[in-house]
Amino acid sequence: MFKLNLSRARKDEGTLVDQIVSAIEQELRQGTFPAGTALPSVRAFAKSHELSTYTVSEAYQRLVSLGLVIARAGAGYRVATPAANPPAASAWSAPSLNKAWLLSDVFADKTVPIKAGCGWIPNDWINESGVQHALRVVSRLPGTRLGGYGHPYGLLTLREHIANSLRRYSLSVGVDDVLMTQGVTQALDLVVRTLLRPGDTVLVEDPCYCNLLEILKVAFVNVVSVPRTPDGIDTAQLEEVVKTRKPKVMFVNTVLQNPSGTSLNAASAFRLLQTADREGMWVVEDDISRELAPPGAPCLAAMEGLQRVIYVSGFSKTITPAMRVGYIAANRELLSRFAMTKMAVGLTSSEVTERAVASVLIEGHYDRHTAHVRERLFNAHAKITASMRDAGLEIFHSPGAGLFLWAKLPIEPDASIAVTQDALSKGIWLAPGSYFRPGEHDSEWFRFNAATSDVPELWAFLKTLKGRSRI
Repeated sequence: MFKLNLSRARKDEGTLVDQIVSAIEQELRQGTFPAGTALPSVRAFAKSHELSTYTVSEAYQRLVSLGLVIARAGAGYRVATPAANPPAASAWSAPSLNKAWLLSDVFADKTVPIKAGCGWIPNDWINESGVQHALRVVSRLPGTRLGGYGHPYGLLTLREHIANSLRRYSLSVGVDDVLMTQGVTQALDLVVRTLLRPGDTVLVEDPCYCNLLEILKVAFVNVVSVPRTPDGIDTAQLEEVVKTRKPKVMFVNTVLQNPSGTSLNAASAFRLLQTADREGMWVVEDDISRELAPPGAPCLAAMEGLQRVIYVSGFSKTITPAMRVGYIAANRELLSRFAMTKMAVGLTSSEVTERAVASVLIEGHYDRHTAHVRERLFNAHAKITASMRDAGLEIFHSPGAGLFLWAKLPIEPDASIAVTQDALSKGIWLAPGSYFRPGEHDSEWFRFNAATSDVPELWAFLKTLKGRSRI
């Protein structure tokens, strides 16, 4: 039905998903195919064009969101309307916008076609061959190998590999210093449940990871923020807050922070550790993006030796967020307490997914894949930062690496949610800064994903904001 000429260069033509959507949309709007015409199956289209099934599936879903294609169980994808008639404005209805949507519904909502504010790599960036090989390996295991709950600390083979890998960053840990979790978010939750009680004071960065703020909210702790700077954190304000508020724990993204994209420099990291040691404060180092960063960035756990630092990381940014696998590295006495909390609130983590991740890491050309992702992100950052400047956005920091860029729109802070809702009505998902700030304070700053923001419609929309102070 469709035989498309796709460019693998993807510099000017856009991603493969963009190219597929654009080409098929043009065909359908010309009325070439009547309503009800079946599209090739995802697998057939992928095979005929030598593409990933993830890429084709994402393109088809975007066509569904545009109202051009419908998906029916057992019938595949079919042309929805005569293509000569563009979809009516009501064909796609934007969801109600609030932080609950960002934290929960967004993960199930596949209809938003332009995911400029999302927190993961695009589907067509996934190491598909490595993941599929890993799933085949797990599927061949005899049932007797999968009949129990697994070890409370997680799969031994995976913990061994993690311990060996961390030595690349001069972090010396053994297999008994690593506890597997269901992603980094559960790791953070276990730390909060174990170390904190209602009324305790904790420090976070402003801005910081939005899910962390929700975890702290349900724990009924007092949250105090310290500004994030392009070099890391405001250490002068940090020391003042620690002296006056006596926090028990500080949570920090060391490298390629979510959402600002910044990394701690050596001086900032050293001052933070000095302050924590002097005041007896725990430091939780969320290091989820280290494998996307250039070498040489400070690692707090390696500098301090896991005495007052608790190290958490995972694989959602490099393998796939669908495999909820993270881990905690800490001193053994503390780690045993985290393990007890883990068993109390959720029993063991999934050995099936841990086996799959271990297979990807050991047999799935993981290092080559992450090197390729780093290269693609470097190129994406160059293009997106140029688009930001052209659209009149102020860029907080240009890391040239990682997923995130933090940029200021030419609007008033109290217009941010209205702008976000306006964008969402046009099929553009933005992530306003208020979601990443304690107290959800208004902010004209927004998080952008460099890997998903190279979409002309996004920048056309943002250019309309120039000179418009309120929506």
